[in-house]
Amino acid sequence: MPTIREAAVSGMFYPDDPTTLQEMIHQMLNHASALPNHFRAVVVPHAGYIYSGETAAHAYKQLELNKDKIKRIVLLGPAHRVPFQGIAASSADYFETPLGIVPVDKEAIKDLLTLPQVTILDEAHAQEHSLEVQIPFLQSVLDDFSIVPLVVGDTDTESVSEVLDFFWSDPSTFFVISSDLSHFHEYHEARQIDKHTAEAILTLKPEHIGYDQACGRMPVNGLLNLSKKHHLKPVLLDLRNSGDTAGTHDRVVGYGAFGFE
Repeated sequence: MPTIREAAVSGMFYPDDPTTLQEMIHQMLNHASALPNHFRAVVVPHAGYIYSGETAAHAYKQLELNKDKIKRIVLLGPAHRVPFQGIAASSADYFETPLGIVPVDKEAIKDLLTLPQVTILDEAHAQEHSLEVQIPFLQSVLDDFSIVPLVVGDTDTESVSEVLDFFWSDPSTFFVISSDLSHFHEYHEARQIDKHTAEAILTLKPEHIGYDQACGRMPVNGLLNLSKKHHLKPVLLDLRNSGDTAGTHDRVVGYGAFGFE
């Protein structure tokens, strides 16, 4: 009997009605522009769609150009619910959203478990939104694909980059890194903080990204390490915060979308 990781935040972070959800995503994608770049990875935010969906769409629009070549998504995001050491894989066969189910690449996870920092920890996935909110976008821009869903706990940059590098030689694998930027600063202060974080990402300087600058700092920094090793070039696709979308200006959350080619 296949096991399914059921949607935990549909109806909260994004609509639970499939038609409404699909229409919302398509509208956001239609407002984004596809670049002629050959991206191998993106960094995307993971807040509710009314806050960060338009920023995420700028990243996911880039996948449409190469959707026939992308067969596997290695998806990393930070843990919000369960504290743990290392990187948590899932034992589920499928991840579910209102748009249907997506297969998990179980063979890839079996191979990953040879790395000491990777373990099966379904509790880390059960209520985690940082990965789940990416999947409806992926279902909207790709056709036939599997996912390797990984929640990143308390670990180091090298451990994350080693996991990413594990898949580097497969050109049909694309990397999606989930992270919001600064949290709960006043609007103009947040813009300055996020500008510095964006500069650190664009110059591949993980040492310049502190814990308070990006909640997905470790997944992002792992990608920056990988980018230095394989000479990927970051491109800024969008940078804004919740004060630009559906929030007030007194306590905002920052969102950035970046492509890596």
